[in-house]
Amino acid sequence: MKSVIYFLLGVLLILTGSCRKNYEAPVPYAFNNTPGAGHFVPSVRQSMEGVYAVSDGAGQFGGQVVLKWTYLLNGADTNHYLSIFTGTDAGYFNLEGNPKADSLVLNGYWRKLVNTSTGLVQLTVKSKHNGRLQVYDTNKLETADTLVLEGLYSNDKASPTQKLTLTYRRPLNSRPFSIMAHRSGGRTSDLLPVSENSVEMIKLASRLGATGIEIDVRYTKDGVPILYHDNALNLRLIQKNGLTGPIENYTYEQLNTLVRLVNGEKIPTLEEALETVVTNTSLSLVWLDTKYIGPMDKVQAIQQKYRQKAILNRRNLRIIIGLPTTEAVDQYKALANKDNTPILCELDTAITRSLGARIWAPRWTLGPQTQEVLAMKAEGTTVFVWTLDEPKFIQEFVSQNNFDGILSNYSSVVAYYHYSEQQ
Repeated sequence: MKSVIYFLLGVLLILTGSCRKNYEAPVPYAFNNTPGAGHFVPSVRQSMEGVYAVSDGAGQFGGQVVLKWTYLLNGADTNHYLSIFTGTDAGYFNLEGNPKADSLVLNGYWRKLVNTSTGLVQLTVKSKHNGRLQVYDTNKLETADTLVLEGLYSNDKASPTQKLTLTYRRPLNSRPFSIMAHRSGGRTSDLLPVSENSVEMIKLASRLGATGIEIDVRYTKDGVPILYHDNALNLRLIQKNGLTGPIENYTYEQLNTLVRLVNGEKIPTLEEALETVVTNTSLSLVWLDTKYIGPMDKVQAIQQKYRQKAILNRRNLRIIIGLPTTEAVDQYKALANKDNTPILCELDTAITRSLGARIWAPRWTLGPQTQEVLAMKAEGTTVFVWTLDEPKFIQEFVSQNNFDGILSNYSSVVAYYHYSEQQ
């Protein structure tokens, strides 16, 4: 009988719910997922990272950008990607090397998260020697030479015809700093190519500038920890399927069978999310935001399982349980054993100290709180601030150099201001 019910609900999903949101800023480029990055060997990638001046294309992307390489692991294969952060309109580029090209060619797309602007990009790496551009010879870059990325970009899916020139200026700021992406990488409402709190978003997060992610943990009706931000099923996050109400009213099997996120992904379990972080990404921190109602022991057990797996994989990864409310604090206090259970507290400094939390994370709207921040750091406590999206305040908080990290829906903006900060 149970299987019949699920079948009928599945038919209903197909008939009434296959409709999905029509995105106004679709990604115009599909990556080929070919392992490696063409001729972009480690020494080339390392030499390319830095702050670049923009000449051709400055009107679209601003006068300065940041270049940063990231990667994804897929078993024995590694896929390398070049991100460019513009600092203008929360813009970013997502590029990959062309393994079939004779020279250092990059292809991909650009996006601006504050509007629907997007387009294609093709760039070639060159060097300026004695004032003249030439094909970059990886064995002949002399001290006085300068790296230049030269190419074309377009709007939407048109072929690139507009000139873009980036000229190396200085290395990236290397000060330790956590760039944490909200909802596992960014919001569905910002028209990203994948849905928030999905496995696919976790894989995209580093290309959006993140070194860590915050994920929203809830329980299903049968007690399975899953990722989902809102307290109810709604068309902001899922495709239309006729189901409504609190997500806690549905079993994992029901959600897994009948519900798809806006871009078609399944709602992942917490274990699937952490497995992805450990085995596929270079992310260094996962902040588990406590949104569930009920005991914390299941989340604690999963936290400890994947902390151990990270250690065995020689990964420098912190998995932290966040305590945003007094109810979450009570759930933490009720744990039978708190050993090996790193926590983050969003409440005041007195509660943070009383819990022995090693991370304090106040809301950004409370202001810089300079005295409190410096006092906590003097005691050895890490201090993050959340959820900060306004570029002006991101720049201010980065330049003040008090906080150890920023949680944002626009990790690309945080990455731009952090890496471009002059040391």
